[in-house]
Amino acid sequence: MANEHYFSANPESDARPRQISVTLAGKTVQLTTAAGVFSPTRLDAGTRVLLQSVPRVPEDGSFLDIGCGWGPLAITMALQSPAADVWGVDVNERVLDLARANAASAGATNLTVRLPQDVPADLRFTTIWSNPPIRVGKDELHTILTTWIPRLTVGGDAWLVVSKNLGGDSLQRWLADTLGDDFAVARTTTDKGYRVIRVHRTA
Repeated sequence: MANEHYFSANPESDARPRQISVTLAGKTVQLTTAAGVFSPTRLDAGTRVLLQSVPRVPEDGSFLDIGCGWGPLAITMALQSPAADVWGVDVNERVLDLARANAASAGATNLTVRLPQDVPADLRFTTIWSNPPIRVGKDELHTILTTWIPRLTVGGDAWLVVSKNLGGDSLQRWLADTLGDDFAVARTTTDKGYRVIRVHRTA
């Protein structure tokens, strides 16, 4: 469909599923992608930069992947920390189905994939990873981030990867201005045109 995007709730295009080989948490797995989703042919460059630059997640806790797509970030967290409670959220029903199937294929049994509104409202997260959906538009992106990042526990970290050309620097400034004194916002990595932004909850 001409107006279809990877953030469409119910893609109408033919799915045309395909298998790709991806190495996550040191484990090479065969995962399924499809048309009408973000980066259907490979692990995208921004996600790769994030995975190569963030520290390993803690051994336990509750973790979140905002805009999980077909699952590479959420699956990595789940494989790194089998005792953790990992959540992936997305609005695209097709990728939710893919992420669930891919979690099962990868052995990530501690990963739960849901629509955002289906995550318990009282759940708080020690770690958030995200390659956020920049192309939804600035207002919607800001709403997404201000919905989830304040759900970090004190001492928790959110790690975001954003292309410099798609506003990575301005997003960093906006986060610092908007989140206020309870959060420390800093760029930790610049690689291949991408910025990795750390948001640390201090209080």
